[in-house]
Amino acid sequence: MKKIIYIDMDNVLVDFRSAFRKLEGNILKEYEDNEDEIPGIFSLMDPMEGAIEAFNILAEHFDVYILSTAPWKNPSAWSDKLLWVKKYLGDKAHKRLILSHHKNLNKGDILIDDRHNNGADMFEGTLIRFGSNQFPDWKAVVSYALAQKETSTN
Repeated sequence: MKKIIYIDMDNVLVDFRSAFRKLEGNILKEYEDNEDEIPGIFSLMDPMEGAIEAFNILAEHFDVYILSTAPWKNPSAWSDKLLWVKKYLGDKAHKRLILSHHKNLNKGDILIDDRHNNGADMFEGTLIRFGSNQFPDWKAVVSYALAQKETSTN
């Protein structure tokens, strides 16, 4: 049985800040303190460097799901995240997007996330902090995950 890996979207698979250069200045000013509530912002984001390749490698060896939180006050974020997954990850991510404000309710072996929020800190498996000193990029994450697969008794 393959180990289960969950991958967060914002600032893990998706470069959140990449959308800002695609927006008009007045929109950024209007939503200055609530950037994740900008309608359509999640459809404008580019993948993080190495994220698509890493997802494809991990999907070959693990049961991989995208586990993200969508802002409650931005309804377009929910559909934009689905469209982003379809566009960049394709068939390997078919029906593998989970949107939740309680990541700890998902059972699995590894959660790759950049923050402890939304239940990530209570996830029962291993939390890989993307962007941390130990896991600064996708190369480090994939290397660690593949090593975990090798040490698995499954």
